[in-house]
Amino acid sequence: MAGDSESASTGSADSGSASTGSAITRDEVAHLARLSRLALSEDELDVYAQQLDSILAHVAQVSEVAADDVPPTAHPAALANVLRPDLAVPGLTTEQALSGAPAVEQDRFAVPQILGEEQ
Repeated sequence: MAGDSESASTGSADSGSASTGSAITRDEVAHLARLSRLALSEDELDVYAQQLDSILAHVAQVSEVAADDVPPTAHPAALANVLRPDLAVPGLTTEQALSGAPAVEQDRFAVPQILGEEQ
């Protein structure tokens, strides 16, 4: 039964006849709320039915003007891979890295202890 009403409502949205009736009914909103485990009040059902109907009407309107020669886009700017290749290059030697350190211990940076001796 729910599938029949869904296909009927989808058909009316696809045909672009949003003015002849709702694309989604209050009962369908209640069904979706139950599936989503949402507790909606009677007023919320009415509000959401109107809002979803408006959204579906806008989608139908966009679908009417969408041309087959316009490719679908996910982003308005065509982005290519802007990352450089990951190349391994030699880094600093231990001596070079530690050359500017104020204190060194066992080939590591030495820093003053900030926690108590209880460790």
